[in-house]
Amino acid sequence: MKQSVLDLQVRVQALLGEQLVSSDIVFGELTLEVSASEAFSALESIKNTLQFAQLIDLCGVDYLAYGEVTWETRKVTSQGYSRGVFDFEDTEEASELEQPRRFAVVYHLLSIEDNLRLRVKVYPDDTRLPVVDSVVSLWACADWYEREAFDLFGIVFQGHPDLRRILTDYGFVGHPLRKDFPLIGQVEMRYDADQSRVVYQPVSIENRVNVPRVIRSDAEPNG
Repeated sequence: MKQSVLDLQVRVQALLGEQLVSSDIVFGELTLEVSASEAFSALESIKNTLQFAQLIDLCGVDYLAYGEVTWETRKVTSQGYSRGVFDFEDTEEASELEQPRRFAVVYHLLSIEDNLRLRVKVYPDDTRLPVVDSVVSLWACADWYEREAFDLFGIVFQGHPDLRRILTDYGFVGHPLRKDFPLIGQVEMRYDADQSRVVYQPVSIENRVNVPRVIRSDAEPNG
């Protein structure tokens, strides 16, 4: 473990104090967790005091059914690759849609002065309406990052100057990177020659799963 990362961990703990929920070194980088109510203040201190002047990335995460969905390819399984067929609303997992700490906002920061990287995670308190404070006033580049997380995950960034969808259509319903959003989508669009315009209609394709061919040693006959 690099001494510079260990030293950074000590500095962060001294700076944030009770604002810090957790502090761990993962994959050689320091990962912090702060509460949604303290996030803006903590990030402001990290930027101004610890000189993390650059926001490399900001992204949303949906931890719905995290660690429970089977994607193991070394064992024969009938449970993996099922998201394209079974929607969460139609299964027992529907009761987990309000699970605590379902959504997270992850900030990746860079200190150019010290050549250090820092990862900060914030879990919104409300799963049904996840809200965190915007950091556009701290890092201007967060503008489009926050719009992307809002569009794809439905995370609301309070105080954002222009929080609109950025990747999906204006009339798009839902947030496509949420785990409970069907892979085939909710509606499809086509051009109607008779009406001379684009129209929306229910999805006409069928759910199916393309399972890749995987060689599993434990499925082969002995000998």
